[in-house]
This record gives sequence, structure tokens and C-alpha cells, in this order.
Amino acid sequence: MAERTGIIEMKGKPLTLIGTEIKVGDMAPDFETLDVNLQPVKLSDYKGKVVVLSTVPSLDTQICSIETKHFNDEAKKLDGVEFLTVSMDLPFAQKRWSEEEDVKNIHLASDYKDRSLAESYGVLIKELHLLARTIFAIDKAGKVAYIQYVKETASEPDYDEVLAKVKELL
Repeated sequence: MAERTGIIEMKGKPLTLIGTEIKVGDMAPDFETLDVNLQPVKLSDYKGKVVVLSTVPSLDTQICSIETKHFNDEAKKLDGVEFLTVSMDLPFAQKRWSEEEDVKNIHLASDYKDRSLAESYGVLIKELHLLARTIFAIDKAGKVAYIQYVKETASEPDYDEVLAKVKELL
């Protein structure tokens, strides 16, 4: 499995990403994760739609929670865009979190079982076995139109940049 360094860090400490590197212009690989009710969720479920695919280390951390709630709020304003946030959290934890935080406008999925997304998108943090904080915007044709690796895992993404690109795709 391919390993990459120098892309992300945690509190200044470099981390290693495992898996296939995805580039803008690539066809977005399909994957299979589980939703909060243990039902399969695949990228192909959103065929023909603009998708904001956000990966986060854990919803039970402050920055991941803030980010996911931010995208939940944006989802209310953007018709024609599907927001999917994926973490390694167990589906039960994701369900509890979404109910506690009243997050209803986006889809949550867990990659804990097969690491299907983690490996096919190259976002598995070797040292932690968690997902890196990344955002992929996927166009209606299924191509990756935008990628943001958040360099410092403990930082929020550049929301304005993501949303500007997503609006271009509509």
C-alpha cells in the first residue's frame, strides 16, 4: 500500500497517509461504508449529483464536530448538493452524535469496517488508523473537481474555498 508524508500533521508532528492518491480530474473511486443504521453507503448512491465528501478523524472531537455542523448548515442552503461526512467512528457513535447535535441535513458514514474509502482515497493516517481531515468535491459526472487536505489536523478547513468550488459545479 502506498504511503505519503509531508501532507498533513498533528500539532506540528508529521503524519503518514496510506492508500491511493487521488488527483483533481480523476474519476472518484466508489467505496462502501456504513450509515448510522448499519446500511451500506456508496459513492455510487449519489450518481449524477454534486457531492461534498468530507473525511474527519472523529466526530467526538471539537474541530470535527464544528466542521460537520458547519457543512450541515450549508447543506440547507445548497440544493442539488449531497454532503457526506465519513469517519472511523462506529455507526452507533455517529448516530448518538448526530442526534445530540441535531445534524439532519447531511449524511454520515463510518469506514471502520473495511476502510474502503480510506484506502481508495489515500486518507488513512498510518499512525492513528483514523481518517485525515480532507474534502473532495465531486462533480455530477463523478470526477474529482477539488481536493483540500487540511495540513494541520487540529484546524478547520477553508470553508469558503470549498463552497466556492461547489457553487461552480452546480
